[in-house]
Amino acid sequence: MQRIASLKHYLLITGLCFVVSVLFSLQSFAQKRPVLTEEEQVQEAVTKEVDAIIKSEDFLKRKNKKFKEVEGYIIVDIAVVQNGKLSSFFKVDSDIKNIDFIEYVSDLLLKQKFDFKLPKQQRYKVRQTLTIE
Repeated sequence: MQRIASLKHYLLITGLCFVVSVLFSLQSFAQKRPVLTEEEQVQEAVTKEVDAIIKSEDFLKRKNKKFKEVEGYIIVDIAVVQNGKLSSFFKVDSDIKNIDFIEYVSDLLLKQKFDFKLPKQQRYKVRQTLTIE
């Protein structure tokens, strides 16, 4: 009787280990980000993702709490590097004069990691207009 109980225990633990390993392998497979090689693809992806951040509920909530009066546009040059992170954020022009808000947007975007990668040693600069409402 004790052998059957220990066999059941062994099979249960082995089964759980198998299920957990399958879940981790599926998760790591699902997290692979595509490698973009064309400048137009990178421009489109950056624009889409940055617009989503600027229009997100979380961003709007924080903006309306700390910077309620801020509206306008910011033209920025964004440099994206191999791992899909922003390496620089440069304000080209803006009708928004609140420096604290521009720094907030800059810090927020510099923390982001895009849902794509670039080829090794590749870097793209993207000019984008952020519309703040």
